[in-house]
Amino acid sequence: MPEAASAAAVRATIGDSEFDRDTAVTRRAPGVYDIDLSAGWTIINAVNGGYLLAVLGRALGDALPHSDPFTISAHYLTASQPGPAVVRTETVRTGRTLSTGQASLFQYDDEGNEVERIRVLASYGDLDTLPDDVRTSAKPPAIPPMDQCFGPEDGPAPVEGSSAITDRLMLKLDPATLGWALGQPSGRGEMRAWFGLSDGRDADPLSLLLAVDALPPTAFELGLKGWVPTVELTAHVRCRPAPGPLRVSITTRNLAGGFLEEDAEVWDSADRLVAQSRQLARVRLG
Repeated sequence: MPEAASAAAVRATIGDSEFDRDTAVTRRAPGVYDIDLSAGWTIINAVNGGYLLAVLGRALGDALPHSDPFTISAHYLTASQPGPAVVRTETVRTGRTLSTGQASLFQYDDEGNEVERIRVLASYGDLDTLPDDVRTSAKPPAIPPMDQCFGPEDGPAPVEGSSAITDRLMLKLDPATLGWALGQPSGRGEMRAWFGLSDGRDADPLSLLLAVDALPPTAFELGLKGWVPTVELTAHVRCRPAPGPLRVSITTRNLAGGFLEEDAEVWDSADRLVAQSRQLARVRLG
């Protein structure tokens, strides 16, 4: 059996997958962590923002007395590149049910000076202690069955703007949000997909931070092309996801002044809303 086929036949588990290895941080000193950012999670030449959020989320989960991210807000200051980086964390407050901390990721310029790439403020808790009471008007997105959706591998040629990260994702896009790939964008600013990791690893709170920022940008369905860098992203993790593929829905209602918002919802196989996010992103016009 070819090596690739043999690897695909073995389903990765939480804690033992490419995502876990590539987001692993090494504690150098209290509150200081080293990591080598993997080139496997890049979009064009920049490291994906959701992957970076998971890296900082993992560091904060080690630094704080609680392990699960409840809310995390990130400001992306400069584009991160594959290679060495350092994460510095600070505990802001600890309580019985919630702890709050902040973290920054730094890389080095050609002169060896630290350059801050991303800064986050987050509150952590224990998702397993939350009550089961749910009162909601939210409904899972209507996405066709997975075998009626399409991924990057279904295209006749690499999709413009695709990159190394697509090889690490199980991504099946709703045909109703694929007009941009056919040169016929709908103009609705919507993107929906089945989502998972390509090695079969089930979702957990950290991978939800990746999921909210891993689909093609809604700007494509608005008729725009090129990189759409995130300026700020806030994610809320609502509960621990059930095993199985996720459904992700992202919408944009307003593009003005060269910026747009993206509102994301992530639903698990038990039809629960497990994560939400809003981000502000910059677009290239003209």
